[in-house]
Amino acid sequence: MSAGFRRRMILVAVTILVTVFMLGTTALGQCSMCRTALTSANNALFVRNFNIGVLVLLVPPVTIFCSIFVVLKRYKGADEEPPEE
Repeated sequence: MSAGFRRRMILVAVTILVTVFMLGTTALGQCSMCRTALTSANNALFVRNFNIGVLVLLVPPVTIFCSIFVVLKRYKGADEEPPEE
């Protein structure tokens, strides 16, 4: 398996996982107080928008983590290059 194919498969898997989580009807990351407040509300549009807001607030920490991971991976890969002859 080539490195490009492996990266492409990982990208496809991550894209599928993100899509599945974004299409979910409820955000599982809500605290119990938020969930209680939202279940008492009768406005379904507000509840849906709140769930999307929870997911949007998850994007910056995940982006920061992934950026750090990519930088460390590239740094490690640069050290392991074979010497030129």
